[in-house]
Amino acid sequence: MGGSDARALSRSLLDLCRMRKLTIATAESCTGGLVAGALTDIPGSSDVIDRGFVTYSNDAKRAMLGVEASTLTNFGAVSKETATAMAIGALERADVDLAVAITGIAGPGGATPGKPVGLVHFAAAARDGRIIHREQRFGAIGRSAVRARSVVEALRMLLDLARGPQAQAKPRPAAASRLRPRVTRSPRRHAVKRRPPRSPRG
Repeated sequence: MGGSDARALSRSLLDLCRMRKLTIATAESCTGGLVAGALTDIPGSSDVIDRGFVTYSNDAKRAMLGVEASTLTNFGAVSKETATAMAIGALERADVDLAVAITGIAGPGGATPGKPVGLVHFAAAARDGRIIHREQRFGAIGRSAVRARSVVEALRMLLDLARGPQAQAKPRPAAASRLRPRVTRSPRRHAVKRRPPRSPRG
């Protein structure tokens, strides 16, 4: 997964958002603006992309996105809770339709017990209230590779939200059959005359 994947996903996302009249903001920590960069690298992206927040420090996450200090203290900057707060903060402060947030440990340093290099938390939020979170453990594959794969994952999450809520499951066949109107039987079945019994042969 490299630059070509990110570019293809960016094009698909922008086309879909343009068609559905959706706008996007990004909130990035370990990727340092690479998601916004991938999207704005596509000509014509300005009718979809509103802004990108690069919130590398905890102070920036608090000041720019409204992440609570207690969230950062209790769960850490690299956590589901912080990623979710970042996405919601970007959504609200930019007043857009979709927002994605990334926070992780790209390496080579920064690992702590339980949080190894390559751990990245993603969250994406939609104006209609949908929020999705994903955790990826890319491993110690190198700083650039972690960041590149994080961009691809974030774009995929935005695509999932841009497609809209999933349709409700179709009713089961048994339930569906109960909803079908009864088919009236042909009256000819009742009007058919029985043939008289044959006379015995002599």
